[in-house]
Amino acid sequence: MDANARRVNPVFCTIVPPHVLDKMARAEDPTIAEPAARTLEHDALQRTRRRITTVRGLAPSTAGAVSEKPHRTIYDAKHEEIVPGKKVHSENDKPARDATVNRAHAGLGATFDLYLKAYGRHSIDGSGLPLNATVHYGENYDNAFWDGERMVFGDGDNDLFLDFTLPVDVIGHELTHGVTQYTANLEYFSQSGALNESMSDVFGSLIKQYSLGQSADQADWLIGAGLLGPNVTGVALRSMKEPGTAYDDDVLGKDPQPATMEDYVKTGRDNGGVHINSGIPNHAFYLVATALGGNAWERAGQIWYDVLTGGELSTTAQFTEFARLTVAAARSRFGEGEEQEALLKAWSQVGVGTN
Repeated sequence: MDANARRVNPVFCTIVPPHVLDKMARAEDPTIAEPAARTLEHDALQRTRRRITTVRGLAPSTAGAVSEKPHRTIYDAKHEEIVPGKKVHSENDKPARDATVNRAHAGLGATFDLYLKAYGRHSIDGSGLPLNATVHYGENYDNAFWDGERMVFGDGDNDLFLDFTLPVDVIGHELTHGVTQYTANLEYFSQSGALNESMSDVFGSLIKQYSLGQSADQADWLIGAGLLGPNVTGVALRSMKEPGTAYDDDVLGKDPQPATMEDYVKTGRDNGGVHINSGIPNHAFYLVATALGGNAWERAGQIWYDVLTGGELSTTAQFTEFARLTVAAARSRFGEGEEQEALLKAWSQVGVGTN
């Protein structure tokens, strides 16, 4: 193994949390319960495989000079649970007849653009890693995931969940797990796992805002808007503005995310509640970004990126460590001004200390 490579924490993240799928799997309607149960079984198997096969460190690619343009390839699983599937679209191909293929291609590009143009990062690993994706994965597969090498998209069940390539922030969220994998390598458990999830929500939202040209005040601060079916009582998977309000549905249940440490959820499920307690740092970012105004990727996003890639964040970081490092990063980049003040106020509002 390369002496410079790090051992990678074997993260297998899905955009739809296990607690949602578990609630669906207990539904009386078999057309809802059976696809959810299959999705849960699949995801559990994939998590086990990731733990078994992740045995070496991950170092950025070093093959040739990095490009200012992405290198994207889309594959079609043709509704089988295989990866990568049949190659159906390359970087310089004309738009495909398949809208799902085109959305995956565009979402990979939007993610590449935000990281390159806002932060000077060349692709997921910082060294021009090709971006691959598999679409039409499985039958009625209600999820999308980053498997350590590629994006994989299900088509949804077309009832509770629609095509997972529809929201660009879902694509950005999952690919950001790759960025975290190559940088801070946050362990996917408890608060460090919640930070891992929050990083993906933060940059997923920023990717959507950047691609739409939205300011912090114009953004909806929702993750997965447009993914829920028309009969679901809800607007998205998560809300950074108001954690706990994204959905309240008879089948999906109620959004369990807390906005502050007062409501922090202690649980042994979902790797210690990584998809639940991520609402706390998510809300802190929202508060900072809207307090500073303008384009959220320019100051708030830059601070979060500096901490993620700065080398000081421990793999088992707690919220307080991350908060303290954001304040230090703001001071280092912007001085003792409104950025630092916004951070101190936001972390205080969500009940996370910065000392």
